[in-house]
Amino acid sequence: MSTRPSIEVAVRASAVLGEGPTWDAAARRLIWVDILSSRVHTYDPATGRRTTLATEQHVGAAKPRAGGGLVVNLRDGIGVYGADGGFDWLLREAVPGRRGNDAAVAPDGALWAGTMRYDETAGGGTLSRIGADGSSTEFLPEVTVSNGIGWSPDGRLMYYIDTPTRRIDVFDVDDAGGTVVSGRRPFAEVEKGAGFPDGLCVDADGAVWVALWDGAAIRRYAPDGTLDRVVELPFPRPTACAFGGADLTDLYLTSARVGLGAAVPPLAGSLLVIEGAGQGLAQPAFAG
Repeated sequence: MSTRPSIEVAVRASAVLGEGPTWDAAARRLIWVDILSSRVHTYDPATGRRTTLATEQHVGAAKPRAGGGLVVNLRDGIGVYGADGGFDWLLREAVPGRRGNDAAVAPDGALWAGTMRYDETAGGGTLSRIGADGSSTEFLPEVTVSNGIGWSPDGRLMYYIDTPTRRIDVFDVDDAGGTVVSGRRPFAEVEKGAGFPDGLCVDADGAVWVALWDGAAIRRYAPDGTLDRVVELPFPRPTACAFGGADLTDLYLTSARVGLGAAVPPLAGSLLVIEGAGQGLAQPAFAG
């Protein structure tokens, strides 16, 4: 079950809190963020080209927009960058001591965005659905560290992580529009001593891959929730994973250096890739 596949360095970096890898199919590049450095990074694996966008606030997630540009989950709400680089607020709701964290785009093009308190106060965060017009519906009001979000290949299941619970939960998506989500229940639980579940992605088989913060590993859970595979990593704090590349078979991993003290492993904070790890799903762009 435990494996050590060939892990390559895609981008050698020193991200404080690298997060949120996302494959932008239209631009054929990977998008990822360094939350605490307020940076959005892109990487084109075909050419090696990299770009960096500085945001004015801590940025929890960045996702491609259908018309070009990016939607970003910032400290004070949801912002959008146009294809020309111009910035506007889509939804601004500043709460002192709180910031945006992980986010994901649903099959219907809506953004599901999480928040958390900087001091990680229990129940101090939220999970909300943001429509293309900026309308917001709070779905979960008392989240501690809102993290991984993903959908099954048929869009009928939504997976979600509130990190301190040590669980990956699953919901039923009851309508074609993706707005009726109910039936929360545990999908899988990470045992004590194995780290905490952070970001996730779902592959074409319906299996869920999850990064284990302080667990130095990525896990794959089969569609029935049983542990299927463990990939050991050369640093303790992987943060998230996503399939990318032209055929969506390469698994990209972000990582963090924050909180590791003086003895930081050399690759902590870098973007890594496991080529041929599986078959990913195409990710929709935000409709707004």
